[in-house]
Amino acid sequence: MTSPSESNSAPPQDDFELSLKPLWIRAQSGDNAAYREALSKIAQRLRRFYGRRLQALPDEVEDLVQETLLALHIQRGTYDETLPVSSWVFAIARHKLVDLWRRRGRRDNFNDSLDELTEDQHPFTQEELPSKRDLAVLLEQLPALQRQAILLTKIEGLSMIEASERSGISVAALKVQVHRGLKQLTALVRSEI
Repeated sequence: MTSPSESNSAPPQDDFELSLKPLWIRAQSGDNAAYREALSKIAQRLRRFYGRRLQALPDEVEDLVQETLLALHIQRGTYDETLPVSSWVFAIARHKLVDLWRRRGRRDNFNDSLDELTEDQHPFTQEELPSKRDLAVLLEQLPALQRQAILLTKIEGLSMIEASERSGISVAALKVQVHRGLKQLTALVRSEI
């Protein structure tokens, strides 16, 4: 059964939203403990969200969770306090899922249509230079192979095969570098808070 925060229905008022919103508001005000707890709750929910949609691709679940958490960190300034936090989180999660299907060329397997979302469920996506600077600073702290793998696959959106051809690294090694790089970025983001 899909929870209200993961469906396309009215704004959610389930336990997840009720426990997440106060944490996120405190996190937005600089409460590091609240930020860590909010990210932990979000990560658990994202694992279920992606797990149901990627049953044929279980190896992609954790990568998407990490990508989504990184996107939430980078786009945290775009959150509008008048909206449910979970709607904002899952709008970003759906975009990450669409990106994955596009990279894999399998749009037909995507379960939720973005056309069915109401306007208030789409996050405001204003480009923010400080966010780009944050990402650049974080990426510079990664080893060169991890940074290159993430830039090619996650930032430029190349397929693993295209990124492998461009970098001269095997697809298997590239996947390992991306996974390790995303894990390292998550650790760096957590250490900043």
